Amino acid sequence: MAEAPRLTESASAVFAVLAGAGSATRPQLASLAGLSKPTVSSAVAELESARLAAHSGTASGVTGRSAAVYGLGPAAGAVLAVDLGPALTRVRGCALDGTLLAQATGTRDEAADVVREALAALPAGAPLRTVVVAVGDVTAREKEGARMRPATAKAGPVFDAMAVALPPGVPVHLENNVNCAALAELHEGAARGRRTFGYLRIGVGIGLGIVVGGEVLRGANGAAGELARLPYPWDDGREPRHEALEEYIGARSLLRRAAEAWLDEDGPCPRTAEQLFTRAGEGRAVARAVIDRHAVDVGRLAAAVTAVLDPGLIVLGGSTGADPQILPGVRAELARLSWPTEVVSSKVGDLGTVVGAARLAVTRGVQTVTETAGAKD
Repeated sequence: MAEAPRLTESASAVFAVLAGAGSATRPQLASLAGLSKPTVSSAVAELESARLAAHSGTASGVTGRSAAVYGLGPAAGAVLAVDLGPALTRVRGCALDGTLLAQATGTRDEAADVVREALAALPAGAPLRTVVVAVGDVTAREKEGARMRPATAKAGPVFDAMAVALPPGVPVHLENNVNCAALAELHEGAARGRRTFGYLRIGVGIGLGIVVGGEVLRGANGAAGELARLPYPWDDGREPRHEALEEYIGARSLLRRAAEAWLDEDGPCPRTAEQLFTRAGEGRAVARAVIDRHAVDVGRLAAAVTAVLDPGLIVLGGSTGADPQILPGVRAELARLSWPTEVVSSKVGDLGTVVGAARLAVTRGVQTVTETAGAKD
């Protein structure tokens, strides 16, 4: 990885503002960074010299005068976001202003090849600043000098297989996939304009992304929102089992319940959750009953979330959670058991995790360029 040049504090501040804005004139940079115009002019010259900023055009002001417009330069580099999903691997390469530069998708087993494909599509010579990998697992806080890995065996093997495709020396940061999707909902989805909410993902597994004050709550062990660990069942004569709640609410059990209730006259039994929801949408009574019961179960889980967090808003995501057919049932059960809480369906869909991971990667990438600020002051 190319070393980021050492910047003065003012140049660092201007670079961060320019990355966030995408493009700006020097007066705009001065306003956004809270710096004087002479300081910004000096900072822009420093960034241009380091090829971290470049003149990208002109803009006419209200007085008719033209002002130079600046954007990120070729040395600013790029970042990579990887979503190691349960079935698919999705990868996005972005510039530090968030511009999409490359994307690739493949199966979980093709993770390394998908990463190589995205890397090959990045602009030649652009330094790779950082990589964020979203995994369906707990991610522990980073320790000095220690390589990050998923905390359990769930995502470890596929992460190791993917890691061989990454260039040496590039910082790799792990984040929980549900947390990434929650960030996507916050900035680009159903929770835009809301600073506190819960993103409840229901699919093959279950999980909760907790956003408080615009920040993801990760917890002391990086395990905040691991709903699979809620004790279940919790009843006389029955001992809670490890991750039994996830087993009960997850898509596999949903399909098993559908198979147990299915009648020959209802036609072929659905083999996927998507097929089950399609049958319900067509008015098949058995499918509708199974989906309605699933909505009640999700509503009860949402009630547990509101009892602890009182988030005001719950966004439903995941392969079954995001389907609008369960929304009325979830709302009704939550209203029966808890205080008023808005419930909406995800707007970012299957791409939420990689979109959120890319946003994190951009933030990390800008930090790699600016973290040496002050070294020249």
